[in-house]
Amino acid sequence: MQYKDFTNVQVMDHPLIKHKISLLRNVNTGTYEFRQLVEEIATLEGYEALRDLPLKDVEIQTPLEKCMTPMIDGKKLAIVPILRAGLGMVPGVQALAPLAKVGHIGLYRDPETHEPHDYYCKLPDPIDQRLIVVVDPMLATGGSAVDAINSIKAHGGKHIKFMCIIAAPVGIERLAKAHPDIDIYVGNVDRELNENAYILPGLGDAGDRIFGTK
Repeated sequence: MQYKDFTNVQVMDHPLIKHKISLLRNVNTGTYEFRQLVEEIATLEGYEALRDLPLKDVEIQTPLEKCMTPMIDGKKLAIVPILRAGLGMVPGVQALAPLAKVGHIGLYRDPETHEPHDYYCKLPDPIDQRLIVVVDPMLATGGSAVDAINSIKAHGGKHIKFMCIIAAPVGIERLAKAHPDIDIYVGNVDRELNENAYILPGLGDAGDRIFGTK
C-alpha cells in the first residue's frame, strides 16, 4: 500500500506552499528567512488542518446592535510540537488560533538505529477534550511521529492531527498505518530516504536551520 491509498493523508497543492518549500530547500537561505518560511508554511497548512476547528457562539456589540456570532473556541485546541524542530511551526499555527494551548514532546533519534527515544512530554490539561495538532517539519522514517502520537494517546488524547512540511513516502505510510484515525497534512512528498534516514532531496536538518546550530 502506498501513501496515496490512505484516505487520511492530504498533500498540499497550494502554489504558495510549493514556492516557499522551494525557498526552504535552498542551501543559501539563511536562518532568519528559513524560520520565517517555516512559520508561513505552517500558517498555510494550518488553514486546511483547522477547517473543522470547534466554534462557540458569543454575544458581541456591533455598531448597530447586539448579536450572537461564532468564534474559535481556543480552549479546545492544543498545538504540540515535536522538539526541537517542531517549535518552528508553532507561531504559524498560533497566528490562526492565538488562544491555543501549547504542549511539548521531546524525542531524539538514535544515530545508529535511527529510531526515536522520548525524554519529555508535557500536555495541556485536560488533553482528552482538545483537538490536538502535532507539528514537525520533517516526516522521515515516521518513527518520531508514531511515538509522539502513541504518547499523546497514552495521556488521553483522542482528536489528533499531524502536520509536516516535507515527508518521505515510507514515513507517511508508517504513520498512516500506525494511526489510521488521525488526519495527516503534508506540504510536499519527497523522493526517498538516504542511508542515514535523511529525506532526499530534502532541506537538510530542519532544527539546525531553524535555530542556526550544527
